[in-house]
Amino acid sequence: MPPRIVMHVDMDAFYASVELRRRPDLRGTAVIVGGSPRGVVLSATYEARARGVRSGMSSTEARRLAPHATFVVPDFDSYTAVSKAIVAVFRSVTSIVESASIDEAFLDLTGAVRMFGSPTQIGEYVRAIVADEQQITCSVGIGPTKFVAKVASRAAKPDGLVEVTPEGVAGFLHPLPVEAMWGVGHATAQKLHRLGIYTVGDLAHTPRGSLRPAFGPHAGGMLSELAWGRDRRRVTPQEPEHSVGSQETFRRDTDDPDTVRRELLRMADRTAHRMRKQQMVGRTVTISVRFADFTELTRSATLASPTDVTVEIYAQALELYERLGVERARIRRVGVRVEQLVDRHRVYRQPQLTDPECGWREADLAIDAAVGKFGPKAVQRAVLTRRW
Repeated sequence: MPPRIVMHVDMDAFYASVELRRRPDLRGTAVIVGGSPRGVVLSATYEARARGVRSGMSSTEARRLAPHATFVVPDFDSYTAVSKAIVAVFRSVTSIVESASIDEAFLDLTGAVRMFGSPTQIGEYVRAIVADEQQITCSVGIGPTKFVAKVASRAAKPDGLVEVTPEGVAGFLHPLPVEAMWGVGHATAQKLHRLGIYTVGDLAHTPRGSLRPAFGPHAGGMLSELAWGRDRRRVTPQEPEHSVGSQETFRRDTDDPDTVRRELLRMADRTAHRMRKQQMVGRTVTISVRFADFTELTRSATLASPTDVTVEIYAQALELYERLGVERARIRRVGVRVEQLVDRHRVYRQPQLTDPECGWREADLAIDAAVGKFGPKAVQRAVLTRRW
């Protein structure tokens, strides 16, 4: 079994960053979301944080620390919409996405590296797409466990990426103060300090028996395990995925229909590959087209029978695109999604007299096997061998 690869993505000052999209004149200034005229702070820009403002702080304390800050009333509908769009980006690279909150998520990349490249390449891709499409930044941590990935994303803040390899876990964790550990708050840190434990390395080398009186057998053992980066928790989506999709932003806006068609084929191919890997087939094909002005159109159609065959998904996606009649419009991004997914083994497909003995699905499976063994460039469709 290959080692797990977990990525933790955390939006930087999420609520405040979303508000700055509407108020670009406030960029570079202290902005506080919530807490006005009474209540608590929901989020604050890094300029406000530099003055000591923190989430959960009372508005009175925040005003005392940052008297010239701009207070903004929260707009939760906007935050939810942006969060859903970002999760769609995550699901374009892996189906195993666990949303930890509205502004952070864990992704299991173990099966994604064959198709999308190294963990760092995937992390930088996600960061670039989120920044390009949502005009906000995020920090990415990558590691062999959820715990290491979470600590790495904290180390990457703001707007950075930190990858910790399995061999580098101890070297990364042990110099850190115990306060940097996920789940270690002020009270726990104080208990550790009273035991003479100030760094994660100190904790790692403390016998478990010495931790038991202060923390009990369970918590003491867990702290010891985490200090070595050991974490058995898996990335678990809260609900089964009912659709699979892929999307791609062009390097530059294009009005060339052939370029758009090629990218639709690439996205159909990528989506179909993921469906076959999950042993799923689907009936509804949806395309999304985002234009240079950031407006977006989506169109859907339902096939006669469920499929996971690339050429069938692409044919429907292409038909939907042609119906739009936007050949000369400048396009920024395209996406292909298949919905109404069901287990492939639960679906009977009526064979046709004209079906060849070995068809496109068999070709797709052969390509999948080659890619799984030799990497994403082992077998490629000729039209897709050049990036446009």
